[in-house]
Amino acid sequence: MKARWVILIIVLLVFLGVVMAGFFLSIFAEMIPMAGDKVAVIYVQGALITGQIPEGYGYTSSESISEKLRTAEENPMIKAIVLRVNSPGGTPAAAQEIVSEIKKLTKPVIVSMGDIATSGAYYISAPAKKIFADPDTMTGSIGVIWVFTNKTESYENEGINYTVIKSGKYKDMGADWRGPTEEEQQYANEVVNDLFDRFVAEVAADRNMSIEKVKNLSDGRVYVGIRAKELGLVDSIGNLYDAIDDAGKIGGIIGKPQVEYVNKLFDYSQLGVDAYIRYWNESPYGRTLVMVP
Repeated sequence: MKARWVILIIVLLVFLGVVMAGFFLSIFAEMIPMAGDKVAVIYVQGALITGQIPEGYGYTSSESISEKLRTAEENPMIKAIVLRVNSPGGTPAAAQEIVSEIKKLTKPVIVSMGDIATSGAYYISAPAKKIFADPDTMTGSIGVIWVFTNKTESYENEGINYTVIKSGKYKDMGADWRGPTEEEQQYANEVVNDLFDRFVAEVAADRNMSIEKVKNLSDGRVYVGIRAKELGLVDSIGNLYDAIDDAGKIGGIIGKPQVEYVNKLFDYSQLGVDAYIRYWNESPYGRTLVMVP
């Protein structure tokens, strides 16, 4: 009889031990991130253009960035994406292609702005779940510009003449052998305003701001990061690693996330450093320096 009670007690103790072990394991499992859970970092470096161009020439292809976003979305180990943006902007179509791809993602996208993220670069940042900027990052410059070059005098001095046969009066609009007519300038202004209205509407929707407020901020001015935060154009002040840590939390990763640098590794020795930092050297906003050697 005693043996039966002993066996029963042992069985109950084992059962209780299994239950308690399962309970504690479930708690620890929630505290420890799944092996392989990652935050992907995608660099957007240089002027934005459509088409395909190798990385490292000072330009960023919308097709390349879109492909990397899709790859990160399809990788089950990646829980969030950080876009590291260093760009003065680019073509509206390139920005729109990247924005379109960001909006298809189910994983959170966090933007980390570096030296500069203006114009089209802000366009692609606006739909992110959260935007980080450094205190003196240059951002904003929400607007559109269309530049015409008139080399008439230069061509005349060189004895160069053009005979133009065209199917419509606007067909050679923008050609550098003449300046635009008053009518063409009016038409160009209509096109620019059309592009601008789409830009403003996109920012207003993505940043939960009114059209009027965005337009008040969109006269071409750039804002440093700290001011951009005050205006609601960015969410937090912090560097790349602050953005990565926050992306991990938003993506449900407990603890320090693993990081996968999708397009960081590149051998610039064949191109020269200037190709890499062309986004800065050729910035339409000049260069802001703490000190000049």
